[in-house]
Amino acid sequence: MRGSRVALRYAKSLFDLALEQKVSEAVFADMELVEKTCTESAELVVLLNSPIVTTDRKIAIMNDIFKDKTSALTMAFINIILTKRREQYIPAIAAEFVEMYKKHMGIEVAYLTTATKIDDATRQTIIDLVAKQSGKKVELVEKVDADVIGGFILRYGDNQVDTSIAGKIRALKKEFEQNLYVKEY
Repeated sequence: MRGSRVALRYAKSLFDLALEQKVSEAVFADMELVEKTCTESAELVVLLNSPIVTTDRKIAIMNDIFKDKTSALTMAFINIILTKRREQYIPAIAAEFVEMYKKHMGIEVAYLTTATKIDDATRQTIIDLVAKQSGKKVELVEKVDADVIGGFILRYGDNQVDTSIAGKIRALKKEFEQNLYVKEY
């Protein structure tokens, strides 16, 4: 549901309100917590999507989970979402808010996929490269995936650099499928 119009509109409303009240950093931290909690707890997402659980029960559960960990504005916003029965969008709203905040602060998120864990020097080199290309501060999200075999895949903004062995193998397979050889009789 990420990227849905509903989630985007609610996130934009919360973002504008947080900027107006000058609490955008606190709400950003809250939305990161909500997003992380929803990502790590499939049970919470199932509960939010359940038509059997009453709205009052969902409000009580969300208050138990987040009340002492988030700002008053964030809790009021979550309660409004629950009251309007849009609770299935809470994870997507949180993700959209986080993305908006990072964009507003000039932070470029770069996703790096490698076959093995990289060292600090390589990490810093990649951050510097992306910062130079984008002109923004860089947040690097690393993922280790053995299927890459070797090399790396770097995505940021609208750019992708694929130097992985798996990518090269896919390119070779595609080239061989074209079969440029024409048999003469």
